[in-house]
Amino acid sequence: MSTATKPGNVFGMTIIALAMTAVLVSLGVWQLQRRAWKHALIAAMDERLGAAPGVLPPPSEWKKLDPAHDEFRRVQFTATLQSKPDVMVYTSGSAVRPDVSGPGTWAFVPATLKDGGTVVINTGFVPNTMQNRVWQDRVVTPLVTGRPILMTGYLRFPEKPGLLAAHEDIVKRLWFVRDIGSMAHALGWGPIAPFYVDLESPVPPSGIPKPGPLEVHLPDNHLQYAITWFGLALAVFCTFGFWLVGRLKPRG
Repeated sequence: MSTATKPGNVFGMTIIALAMTAVLVSLGVWQLQRRAWKHALIAAMDERLGAAPGVLPPPSEWKKLDPAHDEFRRVQFTATLQSKPDVMVYTSGSAVRPDVSGPGTWAFVPATLKDGGTVVINTGFVPNTMQNRVWQDRVVTPLVTGRPILMTGYLRFPEKPGLLAAHEDIVKRLWFVRDIGSMAHALGWGPIAPFYVDLESPVPPSGIPKPGPLEVHLPDNHLQYAITWFGLALAVFCTFGFWLVGRLKPRG
């Protein structure tokens, strides 16, 4: 005697299986899109980081700059570091500075350009000093000479804190994201450029803060992730197919 399969059960399982397969396939496609975006980003970064330094855009052009076209542009300019309070930004390492592998801080200082305007400079890496404000002050103070300095560096754009980001400690002048607008507001830096500069050179006589060239070291695991999602989609589809054949097969 054959046992009839309830249409409602088959219909419900079909909807669930198709929905799961569609979601998994869409995740795989998204990873392939991310892979293409990552490759384009790496190519653009390689080109910009390897180019000869250009002139820093004047203040009249700052509003036209945007991360998609200008992030990591190599620039050269003359500026004087201001004697206003500096900021240390905590880091556990860097994806673009292979010489920075351990915890420490980046030293951010406002600087006045020769032709006017204030640009925030990330003067370099200070190792293992997150809580030692006195040591940080001793490291940064010698940089503020009151003299114009020829600088080479890279245009970078500020970060915004996420929901889980630690709050800044204004007393210690310690931040956890590169939010230069927040720094300028809290410490009275005044109007600043909408970008900051990661300093490449010059290196101070003490070697700290430690500026340096940037290199591309971005992880690229998107193809593996895509294969995983597509494999899961195939597994769900095949499992449902076997189940459906078993349900529809007459039983005697």
